[in-house]
Amino acid sequence: CRHSHNERCDHELPRKEVRSVVCSLCGIEQPPAGECAGCGVSFGAYFCATCVFYDDEDKGQFHCDKCGICRVGGADQYFHCDKCGCCYSVELRDNHKCVERSMHSNCPVCFEYLFDSVEPIQVMRCGHTIHQSCFEQLRGQQIYKCPLCSKSALDMASVWSHLSAEVDATPMPDEYTGVMVQALCNDCGHVSNTPFHVLGLKCQACGSFNTARM
Repeated sequence: CRHSHNERCDHELPRKEVRSVVCSLCGIEQPPAGECAGCGVSFGAYFCATCVFYDDEDKGQFHCDKCGICRVGGADQYFHCDKCGCCYSVELRDNHKCVERSMHSNCPVCFEYLFDSVEPIQVMRCGHTIHQSCFEQLRGQQIYKCPLCSKSALDMASVWSHLSAEVDATPMPDEYTGVMVQALCNDCGHVSNTPFHVLGLKCQACGSFNTARM
C-alpha cells in the first residue's frame, strides 16, 4: 500500500510505476496481481491492477477511470462530475456549484493536495473544496466564509434575517443617523449604498451582511 510506504519513508511511492511485487510467504517476485502466482495466497481484500493498489480492509474501494485513481466509499455512492474533475457524493448530483478542477488544488487551510487526499472533503456553496475537518475548524472559530473567495460557505439566510432585526432594533447615535456608506457584497458582488451600522453593513441587493466597506 502506497499510504503505508509513504508514512514510513522519506519519499513517495510512484504507484503506477510498480512493475513487480514479492510474496512475503514464498518469496517469489512477480508482476502485481491479486494473488501470489506461486503459493496462491491473497495479497489483500482489494487489488487494483491500474493503480497497483492493495488494501486488507473492505472500505468500498472502487477505481474511477476518469479520476485515474481508486476511491473509497462504494461506487454506488459517488458520481464523477466532469466539470469539477472529481468524484462527489451522489447527494451533490445537481446540488452543487461546479468549479472547474476544484479538487485539483490544495486545501485552503492545511494546504494538503485535495484530489488524492484520504480525508473527507466538504464542497462549499461557492463550489470550492476543503477538508471537512478544516471546515469544522473554521466553524469553531466562527468563520463562515470561503477562505478563497469570501462567499458564505453555509446557508446564512436565517442569520442575516436575525442580524437585520438587531440592526433595526439598535439605533445609532445621532451623529451617525442617516450616514450612508458603500459596501461590496462578497456573496452577490453588488455594490450598495447602505446605512452605516456597527453591527454590520447590509447588502441592499441580496440582504447579506457578508460585506466589506469600500
